[in-house]
Amino acid sequence: MPPRFVQRLSGALVIALVAAAAVYTVGASIDAAAVTLVGGIAAGLAAMGIRSAAPAASGPVAPDVDRVLDEVLDGIAEPVLLVRGKRVSCANQAARSLLGRHIVDEDIHIAIRHPAAADRLAGDAPLPGRPIELVGLGTPDQRWEMRIGETSDGARIVHLVDQSGRYAAEKMRVDFVANASHELRTPLASILGFVETLSDEAGEDPGLRARFLKVMFDEAQRMQRLIEDLISLSRIEGEKYRLPDERIDMGELLEDVYAELAAGGGERVVDVSIGFEDDLPAVIGDEVQLSQLVHNLIGNAMKYGRPGSPVSATVGVDGSGMVRFTVADEGEGIPPQHIPRLTERFYRVDAGRSRSIGGTGLGLAIVKHIVERHRGRLDIASTVGVGTTVSVAFPPADPKPAKPAPATAEAAVIKG
Repeated sequence: MPPRFVQRLSGALVIALVAAAAVYTVGASIDAAAVTLVGGIAAGLAAMGIRSAAPAASGPVAPDVDRVLDEVLDGIAEPVLLVRGKRVSCANQAARSLLGRHIVDEDIHIAIRHPAAADRLAGDAPLPGRPIELVGLGTPDQRWEMRIGETSDGARIVHLVDQSGRYAAEKMRVDFVANASHELRTPLASILGFVETLSDEAGEDPGLRARFLKVMFDEAQRMQRLIEDLISLSRIEGEKYRLPDERIDMGELLEDVYAELAAGGGERVVDVSIGFEDDLPAVIGDEVQLSQLVHNLIGNAMKYGRPGSPVSATVGVDGSGMVRFTVADEGEGIPPQHIPRLTERFYRVDAGRSRSIGGTGLGLAIVKHIVERHRGRLDIASTVGVGTTVSVAFPPADPKPAKPAPATAEAAVIKG
């Protein structure tokens, strides 16, 4: 490789890197910096390739510029295409995987079959312009954002940014707000309706008044449970990346929760049995959150199990050495298609039954986030007509360091 070419190539790379760093510093956008870097390299290589083509008859042969450019583009994880005129001159591996290997040397309108993309690439609008959202590339659930840059020699850089995660998160947020609003509006409408009825002549009947007040109290409690679960979920999500630091004995925790349930009464408490192994290793956790997890899982088994059927809650060490808490009921069971969605917020297999027994639709979502914070694993197994088993496995804590032996009298004298 001629020294002059090496110098030019090094200079082009340095200029491209400096430009990309400046773009990132000013705009704090890694995507814009990546496009700037690719554009600078492409322009530099293209210019050197054109200049080095003339003296090809004498002296060493210039390197394959397109091959070098392909290697540079393949180093970028997201789809990037270089368009000259109306044809794709080169595309990286990510672009070929998304759009097909045939797109190189293909008309850009055929390579990216999207009206908005075709209009932008074929139009005379100044670049870069606003990003264009694309739907239909890849899987049906994927959402892409097309950004376009331009090199000094007029080629266009098409950068496709996968926005599927952001779109899914926004959809989840919208659904969450809509569901929370619906869940709060339903009991509120009931309370307002009974208040209006009681303010009329119905309030004069003691029996009717007592019945209406009971309904209003139950609906208010339902709203309170929902609000408490929303606050709890928000708090757990806020602490998701802060690891807990308490040593928790899951056997003792299970005993404490069972004592609380027994003190609260209820017809199903007598059906609950607990058990745990001796000498269980401790887990590192948050006692409040782990207590809430145990409450939620036993509470669900009591609600959805058949009346009078047993509910078993046990803690032990499984074959992998994890501390596993398991709750099993003998209820109607859950059809397999529902199991993957059980930890979604407000997802219910039977919405009417869940509301009638006081469920908020957030219990397993809270459990999932607690498990994630504790670096554990949640497993749900169910057979229709037989029952459901939910288990949570946590890594055991390291053994406590042995306390140093007290100093002997002789040792004390030596130290003195």
